[in-house]
Amino acid sequence: MEYDYVPLPDRQPLKWPNGARVALILTFNLETWDLTKDTPKPYYAGGPAILPDILPGHTPDFPNYSWREYGQRVGIWRLIDLFDKLGVKASCTTNAVTFERRRQMTDAVLERGWELLAHNWEQGELLTDYALDPAKEREIVLRTLDAFEKHTGRKSKGWLSSSLRGTLQTADILAEQGCTFYCDIMNDDQPYLLRTPNGPIVSTPYSNEINDFTFITRKNFTTDQFAQALIEEFDVLYEEGETSGRIMNVGLHPHVAGRAHRIRAIREFIQHVQSKTGVWWATREEIADWYLANHESHIAGQLG
Repeated sequence: MEYDYVPLPDRQPLKWPNGARVALILTFNLETWDLTKDTPKPYYAGGPAILPDILPGHTPDFPNYSWREYGQRVGIWRLIDLFDKLGVKASCTTNAVTFERRRQMTDAVLERGWELLAHNWEQGELLTDYALDPAKEREIVLRTLDAFEKHTGRKSKGWLSSSLRGTLQTADILAEQGCTFYCDIMNDDQPYLLRTPNGPIVSTPYSNEINDFTFITRKNFTTDQFAQALIEEFDVLYEEGETSGRIMNVGLHPHVAGRAHRIRAIREFIQHVQSKTGVWWATREEIADWYLANHESHIAGQLG
């Protein structure tokens, strides 16, 4: 995987469809963790723990496991209900095991026609664990994509790695399998092309910064601070997008943003965005397809 360094001033203006200033993506992560692993090593379940003393993998960690499971049992339904009432859609990621263990979540997304993309096999299994074993990484990616197709009836067009821990070959495997976008690279407010031996794939960045984990679990933001940070991020991108379009992704985890005392932040942010014109409520697949067709007007020479 390779990509060019093209600083923002060196780019041609990016003109989204219908003159939109910001392509907004609201991401629900439908993640599922194992209760235990067959190892004495600490088990990292793909995100910060609510209790800091991580137990060995072979020891059940009920406080952290059940804290996360709250999102599957309650939080995701509160978020879905909010989105239904406001008439907006989410772009959702899912671990393959979610189809088997918590299928009601993926069914709810598919019934609404929302975007769904592959998000690794199980949330606590990182592709970087196999950075020196490319055959094993490939096996995990292909197994995940196969499960996705089996349960949805279509191929996943994109991928987000657990904890964004991809390797140098992840994008290549995805391009080979016909994926059009990859979300792990978070270095831009605009899409761009990643070059692989199997052709280009579009970077449609996820964000660890504009993310409920970062604001709430790591920085201890209040509900008011969380809402204001989202609004301020959008407002600056919206202003900049008048001359060259921007992407804004909001990463949401049902056990964090789906708590009762935080849902107001999401509602106030969405209502603020709905008060503006020139917003593309986009899916990642729509962004990738548009960019593959129009990238030459944005940055010359990206196909290499």
